Amino acid sequence: MFGRTSLISGSVAAVLALTTILPQAAAFWRLPCLNTLLVERNDPIFDPGAVAAHLHTVMGGNAFNFTMDYQKARSSTCSSCSVKEDLSNYWIPNVFYQAKNGSFFPVEQIGGATIYYLQRRDPPTEKLTAFPPNFRMVTGDPWLRHNTSVNGRTDAFTYICLDYSGRSNGMKDRYTEFPPRNCPSGLRVQIFFPSCWNGKDLDSPDHKSHVAYPINVNYGKCPPSHPVKLIAMFYEVIFNTNAFKDQWYDNKQPFVLSNGDPTGYSLHGDFLNGWDINVLQRAIDTCDSSSGVVEQCKEFTFFDRDKVMDCMVPPRVDEQTTGWLEKLPGCNPIQPGPDRAVKHTNCGAQEKIGEPKRYYTDVSAKGWEYFGCVMDTLNSRTFPERRDFNDLTIEKCIDYCVSKNFKWAGMEYGRECYCGKSAPPQDRTGFTRCTNPCAGNDKQFCGAAQRLSTYRAKDEPSSSSP
Repeated sequence: MFGRTSLISGSVAAVLALTTILPQAAAFWRLPCLNTLLVERNDPIFDPGAVAAHLHTVMGGNAFNFTMDYQKARSSTCSSCSVKEDLSNYWIPNVFYQAKNGSFFPVEQIGGATIYYLQRRDPPTEKLTAFPPNFRMVTGDPWLRHNTSVNGRTDAFTYICLDYSGRSNGMKDRYTEFPPRNCPSGLRVQIFFPSCWNGKDLDSPDHKSHVAYPINVNYGKCPPSHPVKLIAMFYEVIFNTNAFKDQWYDNKQPFVLSNGDPTGYSLHGDFLNGWDINVLQRAIDTCDSSSGVVEQCKEFTFFDRDKVMDCMVPPRVDEQTTGWLEKLPGCNPIQPGPDRAVKHTNCGAQEKIGEPKRYYTDVSAKGWEYFGCVMDTLNSRTFPERRDFNDLTIEKCIDYCVSKNFKWAGMEYGRECYCGKSAPPQDRTGFTRCTNPCAGNDKQFCGAAQRLSTYRAKDEPSSSSP
């Protein structure tokens, strides 16, 4: 009754299930990307050096920029993914809710992503190759607006309607388009990348032709034109579509991709290699666990979890991407198809790459200055004095701390004001993700969960005494 429904047939689902138990599919690891790195119109593969056509959610190393190469990727100092040896970047389009009045609201992404690395050999002795330096690839078609099985699309791009209510095993249904029903535990977006390479080109003009899918899409032999078998890669990203369960209308699903696609058929993904190549090759050759637990691969070391959760890149495109929007960022009118979408330009969208966004306020007129984003914990507060304000601003918190004879002030979670007499411990400094808007001024930033936007009186020393 909703139209356009394309629930994958039982036979295809059976094939997909079968591939998970084939010998060549046994060994794999799951790379946890615990958070997003950046949400921005930034795509250094398709739109190098320019503002991209549509919004993406990006995971991976914090060297991510509008122009990228392997050396740049390897210069990352942190990653939103857990393995230190992997400083790659992974990105896909965002999901938005479209209201009946035509406005848009971004659907919350639950965490970052899970990236599967799958050692699918055929035959079992087949050599799998690590991605070489400067390798990149794109899969999917951002202009597609109808169902197609060309190049195995049915298997490579899917949506899972999650339901952990106990009425099913958690995976309610699998679709090739946006599901025509609410997903109680979220909508999982899935992308399977090509794993066959022509062995010579690190990229191609369309960013796709240098790679190909094996005969069965997610396993099997490579075509003669692309004889080098790479380790297979699979993205999972979950969006909290259930937050809008009571806001459906007109007997159809209300979600769109950030490129203006209300069907979901244009799902696509990008990968830019930032691996330590030698480590990745050793992991491919020696990490043979079928559990998927990445920590069981002894080739890898891991970032501290707090640092992974904190890792981010400040956006440089000055445009609104959160809250209610009159239109999607960029020039992306809704194009439902079934014809291919067409590119729109000159709509007044921001085209300038600016300076990185600042998450602090100049309070020099008060004789105070910004210190940094500082970790806080529930059991051991960084600053002892607390007061909550429903209209919190940076200035209001500083004024409160001054009235109590404190020279340090911190704002947390948008509404919480903390005051202290001495600098935060050094092991709590150096964080970046203090990005919650202040309750009393949404142009200012007041920390985050267990993160303090910290300011100090200018005559106060910057570090605690030894």
